[in-house]
Amino acid sequence: MKINSKVLIIAGSDSSGGAGIQADIKTVSTLGSYAMTAITAVTSQNTKGVQSIFAVPPLEISKQIEFTSKDIKPDAIKIGMLSNTKVINAVLNSLNKIKVNKIILDPVMVAKGGARLINKKSITILKKQLIKKVTLITPNIPEAEILANQKISSKDDMINVGKKLIKIGAKNVLIKGGHLKSKITYDILINKNIIIVFKNKKIKSKHTHGTGCTLSSAIATYYSCGKSLKKSCENAIKYVNHAINDAPKYGNGHGPINHLNSINIKKKFR
Repeated sequence: MKINSKVLIIAGSDSSGGAGIQADIKTVSTLGSYAMTAITAVTSQNTKGVQSIFAVPPLEISKQIEFTSKDIKPDAIKIGMLSNTKVINAVLNSLNKIKVNKIILDPVMVAKGGARLINKKSITILKKQLIKKVTLITPNIPEAEILANQKISSKDDMINVGKKLIKIGAKNVLIKGGHLKSKITYDILINKNIIIVFKNKKIKSKHTHGTGCTLSSAIATYYSCGKSLKKSCENAIKYVNHAINDAPKYGNGHGPINHLNSINIKKKFR
């Protein structure tokens, strides 16, 4: 497989391999691009929850971003878990130095099992500064509710919250609708000019650990290869749905999806 582009991932590590930097690397690699990383935190977790979080010192995060990018310039950046204000400020400063235009932010706030992964001060800085810096933010419904300080219980609510996030500085917003109680999943892409609804049949599965990380990394990968933001979102949603359908059903909680679902191993390597 020929490598199509280079993607820098700024995110936390998931020891269980289903989410975080591990899911990001698998996604970027499976979709044919080269993954680089800057690890922001080390978590001890499994499919049932998060046991502990160890934040990487902000200076070391900046070094990872800047030293890597100086040698291999990324075509796009995906940002995931940023656990505190110092980390967010360090990332902002580094982004200003390396000057990459295509940046996808997954505003990770709560783990699948319910553990809080970011504090209130960090959310404020994220809203006031970071979302203005990136190309696209990809909150799920609980995250969008926190960012907009508004409840979501319908597709119309998702659209209204998306518009609100645009008003506070986001350039593009993709709100993921998997938390709505519906047989249909609505993922809605919004900016100042468009409202695009991606409609899919909801897949009933508890094996959805890492879907948010995977989606944002898939979008970053497609986008880094020159596809439009709309097409990148559309393709990424399809990729995640296939990965959920083909989940290996590991663990006793929210199990991982199958990031390798689209790979066909050549006969000589079997």
